[in-house]
Order: sequence, then C-alpha cells, then structure tokens
Amino acid sequence: MHDERPPKGSRGKKGRRRPPSDPRHPACWPTWAGLGLLRLLTLLPVPALGRLGDGLGLLLWALAPGRRHIVRTNLQLAFADRTRAERRRLERAHFRSAARGVLEGALAWWAPIERLTPHYTVEGLEHLEAAREAGRGVILLLPHHTTIEMGGRIISHHVPDFHPSYKPTKDAAFNAAMVRARSDSVAGLLRSDDMRAILRALRSGGVISYSPDQDFGRQGTVFAPFMGVPTSTLTMTARLARTSGAPIVPLHCRRLPGNRWHVRLEPALRDFPSGDDAADAARINRVIEEQVAQAPEQYLWLHRRFKTRPEPGAPSPYRKAGRAASGREAPGSGG
Repeated sequence: MHDERPPKGSRGKKGRRRPPSDPRHPACWPTWAGLGLLRLLTLLPVPALGRLGDGLGLLLWALAPGRRHIVRTNLQLAFADRTRAERRRLERAHFRSAARGVLEGALAWWAPIERLTPHYTVEGLEHLEAAREAGRGVILLLPHHTTIEMGGRIISHHVPDFHPSYKPTKDAAFNAAMVRARSDSVAGLLRSDDMRAILRALRSGGVISYSPDQDFGRQGTVFAPFMGVPTSTLTMTARLARTSGAPIVPLHCRRLPGNRWHVRLEPALRDFPSGDDAADAARINRVIEEQVAQAPEQYLWLHRRFKTRPEPGAPSPYRKAGRAASGREAPGSGG
C-alpha cells in the first residue's frame, strides 16, 4: 500500500502539496483513468475522432474561461491587425484544433503505424538526407503546433535514428505513459535539459528534435520579435547548433481537410548560427511565423507565450483572467 501522507519536504513554498513522484500513487489514479479512456477512443475510426475533437474543442471553449482568456490574449497580441470577429473565429477554431491534437496524440502513442499511413504524406526527406552529409547529426526544429505528437510519430517511421527531446511533466503518471509511448517508436528519448545526451546523439550522427518556442523566463533567453511582439526566446537553439556543428532542419506537421496530415521538412538553415544571439533567435522565430501563417489555428495558443516582458516588473498581459471569464475583453482590445 502507498502511504498517502506527504513525505517530509513535500510541500512547496506556499504550503501547497507537491504532486507525487511515484506514478503508482493513488493521487495519480485519475490520470491513469483518463489515459485509459483516451486509449479506448483510439479504437474509433479516424474521421470519428476528428468530429469528436471538434465537439470537445467547442465544449472546452465554452467551459474553460481561463484557457479562453489565454488564447484570446495571445490572438489579440499576435493578430492585432485582424478584426475582433476574425479573432473570435480563430479562437474557436484553435480550441477545435487543440482537442483534435489531444485525440491525435493518443493515436500517435498507441495506434499501429499501418493505421496512420493512409492518412498522411511526407515532403522534403531529401533535405534531411542532405543535412546528414555534414556527418554531425541533424536538429529538427519542431515547434509547438497542436499536431506535434502526430508529426513526431510520422517522422519516426521514416527516420530510424530519430531521438526526440521532451520536457518531463509534473504529473508522474502522465510522464510515465508519455515516456513509454514515445520510446516505443524511436531510437531514443532525450530530456530537453540533458545537453550531454543530446550532444552524444548528434555526435553519433543521430537526428534529434528541439522545440524552443515556449516562455522559460529570462534565463538563457533574449527578446526577439515573434508575431510582432518582443518575446522571450531561448538562445539554446543556436548554442546547440554551434556546439555540435549540426544543421537545423525545420519541420512542420499540418492538419489537412479530410482527416489527413502533411509533414514538410524544409532545407537546412544556411549560415546558422551567426554568432549573434538576438539575430539567431529572431531567425528561428521567423521560421515559426512562416509555419503559423499556413495554419494559424493549429499553433499552440493555449500557452502563455508572451508572459515574460522585456521590462522587469512589467505586468503579465494575462493578468485580467478574472474579467475575461465573463466573456468581455479589456477596454480598447476589440478589432
């Protein structure tokens, strides 16, 4: 039996109980139940999963005002030139895309690849092979689109020496399931903070993925334009390329009508890194912007991408979540 009493030191700074580290802990059972339900849903036909995702996405949009506020704030910042009505349509489309992404992630984790192959196409593998010629491995730039799990699963079928990187989650059960499911189809799974393991994989000629487009605060970042907004951007992408000598190949998995996915690999970035952290971060952000322009609803707008501001102490643009819960925008925010 598991001792449900929190071990010594298991409370955070504000007295909140830390999540258990053992995935077998009773506190993790709801997560296991949810994962079990997701796995059962993968038995549905792919078109049925798509329709279910659309419905669940609209339900989430209606019932999660906090998340709706995050997405709404992101879209106001990133698409200030669009009208309010256009942003509202994009907002709802994003929730549908995000819910589809969760169900597609379950397919990516647990469905056999033979079930997925009729539903996807891949373009640009020749760019990956050209990048390999340097003999120093390849870094796949894999931004946080709602198709990220499916994109990783598809590319792993075509790249036997693929080593995706990941950030461990606080939920021990979810983390254990994620590591096991992703590990089944790849050459190796790498923690995104384990630079030694990442460099070893590259020096052995392997292909890794790296997803730098989240807000990690001020440490190891510079402010570079993203969607017209000064955005905290990791410098690690350029550092990794400089240290390893590995070229960076952008990858984009886009969801198409008809319950299909298209994975496109672009030519390796030329003259990268430049040695200028700010210029290199801006270039990475431009690559991601070009992908966002192709399917803006499929980018992960649920993340607080613009939380850290250039001015120390500046308020977060997401602070007015309470007011957004009533469905109203801040004064002057309409398009």
